[in-house]
Amino acid sequence: MIEKTLVIIKPDAVRRKLVGEIISRYEKKGMEIIALRVLRLDENLTKTLYEEHLERDYFPPFKEFILSGPVVAIALEGEGAIQSVRKLNGATNPQDATPGTIRGDYGFFTRYNLVHGSENQARAQKEIGILFPEL
Repeated sequence: MIEKTLVIIKPDAVRRKLVGEIISRYEKKGMEIIALRVLRLDENLTKTLYEEHLERDYFPPFKEFILSGPVVAIALEGEGAIQSVRKLNGATNPQDATPGTIRGDYGFFTRYNLVHGSENQARAQKEIGILFPEL
């Protein structure tokens, strides 16, 4: 089934100049970029995107990290896009991620795990609507 999903390439990947490599992996998997923008998230946008994490103890340091630099937001479309992107991203903790995945190849530890990918169709639709309301 053709799906849309959202990817956020986080500040650590942008600082390390991995944006092209990461985008290339999605494209090689057959995903089509339907929207892309470089931006700096602000506090309100961060809280809206990550609302289910607001009360967790890891949210304050995560918020500091995600606000620390520019991100690249990408709306992708393709066959089974949500699961394909999540598999390409690898396990949330890079120490557990399989070599060959983005996090397995380039990640250091959980807070700096390079990329965000929508976890399901409902989240993908919501996240795309937040960052790309024109879609």
